[in-house]
Amino acid sequence: MTDEPKITQAMIDAYDDYTHLSLDRRKFMEKLTLLAGSGAAAATIAPLLGASGAQAAIVSEADERLMAQDVTYPGANGEMKGYLVTPKNASASLGSVIVIHENRGLNAHIRDVARRVALEGFVALAPDFLSGQGGTPADEDKAREMFSGLDMAATVADAEATRAWLAKRDGANGKVGAVGFCWGGGLVNRLATKSGSLNAGVAYYGAQPPAQDVPAIKAPLLLHYGGLDERINAGIDAYRNALETNGKTFEILVYDGVNHAFNNDTSSARYDKKAADLAWGRTIDFFRKNLS
Repeated sequence: MTDEPKITQAMIDAYDDYTHLSLDRRKFMEKLTLLAGSGAAAATIAPLLGASGAQAAIVSEADERLMAQDVTYPGANGEMKGYLVTPKNASASLGSVIVIHENRGLNAHIRDVARRVALEGFVALAPDFLSGQGGTPADEDKAREMFSGLDMAATVADAEATRAWLAKRDGANGKVGAVGFCWGGGLVNRLATKSGSLNAGVAYYGAQPPAQDVPAIKAPLLLHYGGLDERINAGIDAYRNALETNGKTFEILVYDGVNHAFNNDTSSARYDKKAADLAWGRTIDFFRKNLS
């Protein structure tokens, strides 16, 4: 029986640089080999740093409490694809939540997160922001590369079109929040600066918006950060100052000792169940308060 390979913070940081900055897998594997001591060790560790689609389903696609379907709807720049999940047998109209994916696109994990949101009593829609490029591919490296082709202003406009479409759905009460992870957390922050009708925003380890755009924020914000996530956390102080100066309603929560992507339970090296469960409970309470 072989021991589980030791994963160091330097390895996690190298993976974060690869997936968010360099997108150069060869250089990442070279660095990981140096850190791990051999190519064989690096080959064993690399999948543990990444996400496993096999671990994606916490809530079954066939869960009888839910109705889930792939949908298309009008974006600001063309047709958008998405995954819509609604609770069955709701006794009243429900608040709605946009679930925004990481820089891997609309994958099995995000679909599962949408089902989790719906089980909490919301209409959940996970848009595919790679729709204009044909949709999210199965190859995660290819998906990450496709994000460099997105125009941020156009993407935010598609997010606002998503909000407007979701607000008018049958069974929805017109109030719409958004939760996003990693790239999606950054998009939630950007959407909040551009949408006067967003009712709540939750960003998990998302890049902060330009400070000059903060005065336009209307929605209350809940901002989750991993304490070890130096790349994203470098922008917290400036964001906090801008939010405070402009009298915005927000809460910043930093979870000590956990990494970027601590909520992603398909990534065994970075997932932290205690922090993820705490942040999730806070997220759902926040949406219940602001979307009822």
